[in-house]
Amino acid sequence: MPSVTLAFRTDDLVRLGIVPSGFFDRYEEVELLETLRLEQGWRLELLRVRRRGPLKSAAELGREARRIRTLYGLDSFELVERRPRTRDYILLVRQRNPDRLRQWLSLAGGGLTPAAPFRLSAERTVASFLGEERALRRVLRRLDREEFPYRIVRASGHPRVDDAGSASLTPLQSRLLTRAWVLGYYAVPRRITLTRLARANGRSAPGLGKVLRRAEGRLVARWLASEGTVPDAEPLGDR
Repeated sequence: MPSVTLAFRTDDLVRLGIVPSGFFDRYEEVELLETLRLEQGWRLELLRVRRRGPLKSAAELGREARRIRTLYGLDSFELVERRPRTRDYILLVRQRNPDRLRQWLSLAGGGLTPAAPFRLSAERTVASFLGEERALRRVLRRLDREEFPYRIVRASGHPRVDDAGSASLTPLQSRLLTRAWVLGYYAVPRRITLTRLARANGRSAPGLGKVLRRAEGRLVARWLASEGTVPDAEPLGDR
């Protein structure tokens, strides 16, 4: 699927109401880890948010939840993980789309999805999108007509493949395995339990564990076959 990565001045996004004014007084960087669902009026995303000072506790965030939702236009947010060493929160956020973003999504006709790399800092925003070529071109033409400043960092007509092993996974396995890696399920020691990971994905822990084990089995079988240890290794089931 075609993709495009654009660079913007963050101040321009603040001016249009896409980024809340004053956000980067408190926070240093935001990274989109994954878009779970995107509608014209709202989006559900997994974010890494780096705070400028020490992290607040889960209890403090809970007490300030109403103020945070109002300040940043959130329908809801859930703290998935705190990373005090790097001053990062991992958050599951449902957020209302500002008017200008709604217009661009409407123009794309559902053919546009935010993707990595997607990072915002006080000075610069790098935003990537996957989508149908016609949808991408329509949005870029609108930006040009509105004289909205941007720069194309990268454009591709082919999907990005991170490694040879990923091609043997089903889309579901690839998505859940990537999310588990990002959230620290495979870190030593683990930064998130299977139960919390399952809740963040809207699945049961046993069901998610089964998907991950099958994905891991596929990757191990592929590696063993490449080493000549298991001749004609067959991939495992894809459910």
